[in-house]
Amino acid sequence: MTYGHIPGVAKPLSRLVQGTVMLREDDEAASQALLDAVFAAGGRTFDTAHGYGNGQCERVLGRWIASRGVRDEIVILDKGAHPYGGRKRVTPADIASDIADSLDRLGVDHIDLYVLHRDDPDLPVGPIVEALNEHHRAGRIGPFGGSNWHASRIAEANAYAAAHGLRPFTVSSPNFSLAVQIQPPWEGCLSVSGPAGEDERAWYRTHAMPLFPWSSLAGGFFSGRFRRDNLDTFTATLDQLCVSSYCSPENFDRLDRVTTLAKRYDATIPQIALAYVLNQPQPIFPLVGCATGDEFAQNVAALDLHLNPDELAWLELATDERPA
Repeated sequence: MTYGHIPGVAKPLSRLVQGTVMLREDDEAASQALLDAVFAAGGRTFDTAHGYGNGQCERVLGRWIASRGVRDEIVILDKGAHPYGGRKRVTPADIASDIADSLDRLGVDHIDLYVLHRDDPDLPVGPIVEALNEHHRAGRIGPFGGSNWHASRIAEANAYAAAHGLRPFTVSSPNFSLAVQIQPPWEGCLSVSGPAGEDERAWYRTHAMPLFPWSSLAGGFFSGRFRRDNLDTFTATLDQLCVSSYCSPENFDRLDRVTTLAKRYDATIPQIALAYVLNQPQPIFPLVGCATGDEFAQNVAALDLHLNPDELAWLELATDERPA
C-alpha cells in the first residue's frame, strides 16, 4: 500500500479507499472479516454514507473500529445530504441531522473527511458553506467537500468562503474511470471521465484538489465478465446498471486496449483499469468496493503499475498509435 496526505487530516490516507456499501448486520462476522482483510493489506481509509444500508453500513464499520481499537489509524470519509423520497436535502438542517446520525452510528466524536453526497444547484451556496464551517468549528467534521458537485459549483462555494473568511471545500468525489458513462447510473451523479470531463479535471489539477473518484472500475465493467456478445444475459440490478451505463462500443474498444496492456504487464484487466486512474496527474484516491480481501489485495498491486502518458492516451482512444 502507498499513502497520501490531505491538509487538515493528520493521519496518512491509503491511496485505495475501501467502500462499505456491502457491509451487513445480518452477516456481521463476514463483514468484519472483510474489514480485517482490508486493514491487513494496508487499507486505512474507508468510505461510507448516511444512506448506505439504511444506516447499517455505518454501524458495522463503527463496531469494527471500536472492537479492533484502530480509530487513531483509520480515516473515515462519510457522506450526507443525499435526497430521500424524492426530496432534495442539501440544507443546513438536513446536513446537521445526517452528521448527528452518522456520528452516533459510527460511535466516534468526529468524521475525518465529510462530503455532501449530492448538490442542489437551485439553492444558494452560501448557507451550505456556512453550515459546513459550523460543524468543522465544532469539531464534528474535518475537511469537507462535495460528491457529484460540478467544479464550477465548488468554485462558487470557495469564492463565498474566501469572501467571508471561511474554510473552503478541499476535496471532491465525482465519478472517474477509463470507461465513459453512456448515462448516469443514478439521478444526480456526475462523471468527469472522458473528453467531456477534461475541463473539470483541468480545474482540479489547477487547484491541486484531491479527488476521491467512485466507480473507478466502472461498476464492474472492467471485471472481465462483460463482453459484446453476452449483455442480454445479465439480470441482476447492478449488472444491468453496468450494461446501461458503460457497455458502449467505445468502452469495449477501451477494454480491448486494457486487455492488451494487461498481457504486456502480466497484470489483470482490473489492475490496468485502476492503474489508469491512479496514474492521473493530480492527487487521487480511488474508491473501490472490494467484496473480499483477495480482491482488495489484487487492487493494491495496481499501485505498482506506472503507465506512461503514451499508454494513457492510447487507453483513452485519444490516439491509435499503439505505444511501444
